[in-house]
Amino acid sequence: MEVIKTIVELLFALLILTGALLSAVSSFGLIRLPDVYLRSHAAAKSATLGVLCVLSGAFLYYAFFLDYISAKLLLGIVFVFMTSPLSAHLTGRAAYRTGVPLWNRRIQDDLKEVLEKERIKSDPTA
Repeated sequence: MEVIKTIVELLFALLILTGALLSAVSSFGLIRLPDVYLRSHAAAKSATLGVLCVLSGAFLYYAFFLDYISAKLLLGIVFVFMTSPLSAHLTGRAAYRTGVPLWNRRIQDDLKEVLEKERIKSDPTA
């Protein structure tokens, strides 16, 4: 039984370590990527997954080994899962609509056509 407990503890520790590594990769992406859109993608995807792994590992450790169900950790998981991707999306959308330039090696711009059609619908005289 002690061996199983040790293996499960190692799995939870691995989950927390994976989350920490994903957060580190996210910070590297925030520094190295060339434009605001790619940076927000790095922040939204890997940082969210990293934080969720860390919080999930802590929650599972408390639940299995300390017999303590932490509502704060559950709320943290839910709020990070909901708010981080949404804020990155809205930041990218605001940057695009205010004219922040795309990376010069970007191949396609799908949003340009959609916004042009939207502008024509709202102002047919333009």
